[in-house]
Amino acid sequence: MTDASDEPAHGVGPWEGPLPDGDHFDPELLAQGDRRNVVDRYRYWRMEAIVADLDTRRHGFHVAIENWQHDMNIGSIVRSANAFLADTVHIVGRRRWNRRGAMVTDRYQHVVHHPDVASFRAWAAGEGIPIIAVDNVGDAVPVDRADLPERCVFLFGQEGPGLTEEALAAADSRIEITQYGSTRSINASAAGAVVMYEWCRRHAAAPV
Repeated sequence: MTDASDEPAHGVGPWEGPLPDGDHFDPELLAQGDRRNVVDRYRYWRMEAIVADLDTRRHGFHVAIENWQHDMNIGSIVRSANAFLADTVHIVGRRRWNRRGAMVTDRYQHVVHHPDVASFRAWAAGEGIPIIAVDNVGDAVPVDRADLPERCVFLFGQEGPGLTEEALAAADSRIEITQYGSTRSINASAAGAVVMYEWCRRHAAAPV
């Protein structure tokens, strides 16, 4: 049996030595330690300071999820959006979604709501941002061969049924992820991570 004291501790303990200067540091975290799931760059930083710093470096792509079945994958997609430094996550349809999968990353990620596809499409048109639907429909282009503009919004559907016809009609283009097994679709949050990584592979600078 393994003693609890032998289990690895996550994060870092209280700051040792002279306290660092800077308003971005959180006095409570410096005193008690920082056990949050953040990269070393942001250890001991205030949450608001982390968000402000991320805002200076966010990428040109957005992520949108059509939410009409309370999809459990939305939280995981938000978490991936944070990992790949998406500009904003857009929830299209129902406002409520399960935040457990986000693992509190929604605190660092801009998340906005659009009541329906029409309002989401109007937002994208006003910003001059093309909508790229991610769904394995007949005319979808494999993501590794598709055009992925520096400014765009990737629109994902629900686990199983995919995007609605209204959402597909609102898109400027459609892409899919090539699969090699027997299943027709992959988990929506996994699909989101694949597409975001492909965008970053083409356009993103090396992480700081």
